[in-house]
Amino acid sequence: MNLIITAGLLLGSPTAGAPMADAHRVEIDHRGQRVDVTYRSDMDVAHKQVGAVSAPGRAGTLRCTWQANVSVQREARSAAGHVLTRTIASDAPIEGSRPGWCSGQRNAIAQDVAARTGEVRQHLLAVAERDREALALELDAAHSPVRS
Repeated sequence: MNLIITAGLLLGSPTAGAPMADAHRVEIDHRGQRVDVTYRSDMDVAHKQVGAVSAPGRAGTLRCTWQANVSVQREARSAAGHVLTRTIASDAPIEGSRPGWCSGQRNAIAQDVAARTGEVRQHLLAVAERDREALALELDAAHSPVRS
């Protein structure tokens, strides 16, 4: 299986409520047929309010912890028109916290997540590399005759 990188990075704007989009495209040769493969990252950010508001003059413990779970969507399209899709979940989410109420920190958290696009990109490339063998097996299975 030959690997040719045909395109690179597509970044979206990570705003509050909108997931960050990052894509990696490769073209592989499988059994003499060209297969275009696109890997896209998708982030789901969850917020959790922790701590409590303190009396005036005392330090508060109110914080908003957040966790961004990154999943990678793979779509492989063969020249024959076959499409294989797969979602690959991340085992290591991106985490952080901010002082105060979550409702007041959403824009700052979106900026924190945007600042970590390098980590997301590295994860996306690592997933694409690890997926090559699994993709080849799935393509073989898709082209094998159906057994009864």
